[in-house]
Amino acid sequence: MSQVIDAAVAALSAKLDGGFDGSAKFVIEDEGAIMVDGGGVRAGDEDADVTLTADAATFQDILAGDLNPTAAFMGGRLKIDGDMGQAMKLGGALG
Repeated sequence: MSQVIDAAVAALSAKLDGGFDGSAKFVIEDEGAIMVDGGGVRAGDEDADVTLTADAATFQDILAGDLNPTAAFMGGRLKIDGDMGQAMKLGGALG
């Protein structure tokens, strides 16, 4: 597994300590995918309510708190496919 994916799983697990009541997939271009659901955070590529796609640098900036997820989306650095409500909940948790 990619070191970027491993680091993102650890960072998301810490940020989403209380869990997430939906399902989301983070696709990190050229690295892989991460699943977030009621079972926690893990590397994986299953169907989800919402899929968020960006390059590794963008995800690292979001997870570090240096980039607001909404600003990343509005600036075209983060693509969202699926349930926008779930994306907003997740963005609030990462925010």
